[in-house]
Amino acid sequence: MMMRLALGLALSLLAVAARAEVQIQQVTSPGGIHAWLVEEHSIPFTALEIRMRPGAAVDEPGKRGAINLMVALLEEGSAGIDARAFAEAREALAASYGFDVGDDSVSISANMLTENRDAAVDLLRQALVEPRFDQDAIDRVRGQVLSIIQSDSVDPDAIAASTYYATAFAGHPYGTDQNGTVESVQSLTRDDMLAAHRAVLTRQEVYVGAVGDITPAELGALLDHLLGDLPADGPDMPAHVDYTLPAGTDVIGFDTPQSVVLFSQRGIARDDPRYFAASILNTVLGDGMESRLMQSVREERGLTYGIGTFLVPRDMSEAILGSFASSNASVAEAIGLVQEEWARIATEGITQEELDFAKTYMTGEYPLRFDGNGQIASILVGMQMIHLPPDYVIHRNDYVNAVTLEEVNRVASEIYDAEGLHFFVVGRPEGLQ
Repeated sequence: MMMRLALGLALSLLAVAARAEVQIQQVTSPGGIHAWLVEEHSIPFTALEIRMRPGAAVDEPGKRGAINLMVALLEEGSAGIDARAFAEAREALAASYGFDVGDDSVSISANMLTENRDAAVDLLRQALVEPRFDQDAIDRVRGQVLSIIQSDSVDPDAIAASTYYATAFAGHPYGTDQNGTVESVQSLTRDDMLAAHRAVLTRQEVYVGAVGDITPAELGALLDHLLGDLPADGPDMPAHVDYTLPAGTDVIGFDTPQSVVLFSQRGIARDDPRYFAASILNTVLGDGMESRLMQSVREERGLTYGIGTFLVPRDMSEAILGSFASSNASVAEAIGLVQEEWARIATEGITQEELDFAKTYMTGEYPLRFDGNGQIASILVGMQMIHLPPDYVIHRNDYVNAVTLEEVNRVASEIYDAEGLHFFVVGRPEGLQ
């Protein structure tokens, strides 16, 4: 208990520091691009985070994997320079770029020194506006994607996840892998890359976070130069899909000494007023070494090395997920314990001590997320994408602390459904069909 109290005090002091340091300014460029900025001029360095909706979910029929492959090609040459020359130019500027994609959005990250900022932005603009899509680069990166697909086909965790998505979201883009299939990726052409680029690299729904040695006026000019020549519109996001997966257990046979288990039930949207209570409940049930599931399944019975649960509020659907691995001989017992703890939190709720510890943990770890310009820029973008106000960073811990025991236990009875749990088991489990 003394260690818990010491940890709580240290984390609370960090929370106060984080509130004082993050001052968010809202910026609108002359061209109308909105951004959030945290100025920090003590180091001549700027981090930039950009996200655009939609993402890989708008792949054309029969072209699954096109947007994923296109995004992976953005650093493989632009305008008049090939992949090698692009990499050399980036290294000479001491700049770094990151390009990523999910079904919901495309992410662009950049870190640059103030003295090289203009040149670094010019190079990044080339990648976004004038990608080359040379055939040799397409073939090389296609091979890398195919290798990932092949590796996932024999990875128990990937098999469990793909089976879950295909079952829970059949007929929706969430139901298929954004990497595509061997067949779809092999058939992709350069024209498909151009079409994918036109579909998702747009100004239709763009979010920007910037942190570092840059003023609002400088950021506005930078954004117009960087993004102003991208198309103004693009395809709409696919429709929302309700989680309708019924309770059950799917066993996917796989020769391995231990089974991998992924389990799920319907979730809760990020803008639901019960979300803070749900986050506290998840911390108590399945987040961290002190959680009920870790204590029950690992510490008391030694059935797994680790087990965790997660709230997953995606743009087009919501779920609560959990996962663990256990020996084939003990996995059925572990699943039974998960069902017991799920039912217990729904019917009994949590204790005041558990509530206090969860609040201390959640409010204390929050400032640890603000560790560096890049992480802060990413947080700024994430806040915008779920429509949080700039002062959320100041009041977030107040929202957590405002949740009462009565409220959290009411929410537990409303959202946790032991009778609705669905388990996906990859392995040769004993005692399960």
